[in-house]
Amino acid sequence: MRLTLALLPAALILVSCGDKSDLPPMVTSGSGDNNRAETLFQEGKSAEDAGKTKKAIGIYDRLADEIPFASKAPEARFRQAKLLDQSGETLKAFEAYQDVITRYSGSGLYKQAYDRQTEMAFQAAEGEIRTGGFLGLTSKLSPEKIIGMLEAVAKNAPRTDTAARAQYKIGDILVAQEKIGEAVEAYRKVVINYPNSSYAAEAQFRTGQVLMEQAREGNQDQANLARARDALNDYLTLFPGHRHNSEARQLLGNIGGQDVQNAFNIAQFYEKKGDTGSARFYYEEVVRRAKSGDLHDQAKARLAALGGN
Repeated sequence: MRLTLALLPAALILVSCGDKSDLPPMVTSGSGDNNRAETLFQEGKSAEDAGKTKKAIGIYDRLADEIPFASKAPEARFRQAKLLDQSGETLKAFEAYQDVITRYSGSGLYKQAYDRQTEMAFQAAEGEIRTGGFLGLTSKLSPEKIIGMLEAVAKNAPRTDTAARAQYKIGDILVAQEKIGEAVEAYRKVVINYPNSSYAAEAQFRTGQVLMEQAREGNQDQANLARARDALNDYLTLFPGHRHNSEARQLLGNIGGQDVQNAFNIAQFYEKKGDTGSARFYYEEVVRRAKSGDLHDQAKARLAALGGN
């Protein structure tokens, strides 16, 4: 198995251990192949029992690569994955489990491989898993590699709540990287692709929340405020009674307040430039939107000073 040391950042094809183009041209496995596979498997098992982990991994890998249709091939690949997993070779183990999932879906080891691979991806997303291996060095997995793992999990079970959870976690990782546009798109995929999952409502709310936070930081205020308003209104419409409804309404109220503040700031800008017509327009917007309060009173005072109403 030609195991790679990195996952493609946005791809989930961890194929190095399962690419049939790398294998000898074989269609069936005869008794001779099964006999050879049995011999190799026992050699691997003996090495494993003797604590010779690297040797066992190599033998299991050779069996699964060279005799992929032998009856022992699924177990050999699975045992290889398990030993890599135990040795801290996270990415290689993930790829080996992927080979069991994609190539040996009919075997009794499919569910074990799927469950462990899924667990690994979410542990990595939560920062609970590190990669190291036989050299004894450990380091955190990069966000790109974790996203690749989560994408693989989502593709392996595309119609499940697990897939929705994986897609949602991708959004969270992108937010942590401050890739807001990509994060919003990731959350959007949850709502579109998994509308009936428990994560759809969370993703819709999170979209509005993230855009609101971005606007507070002064990044494209007006555009992000408008998008946040739309996202939160859609959330309230699509998911009435959801646990974040009250918070969404509060955020919408805050957006209104920010709109008023922005209008007041713009009015001041135009007044300083001597453009009294534009300044008056925005002060009137403040008075219209804010029925009372400091900004309302200040805008009324400036309108009076400028000869407005």
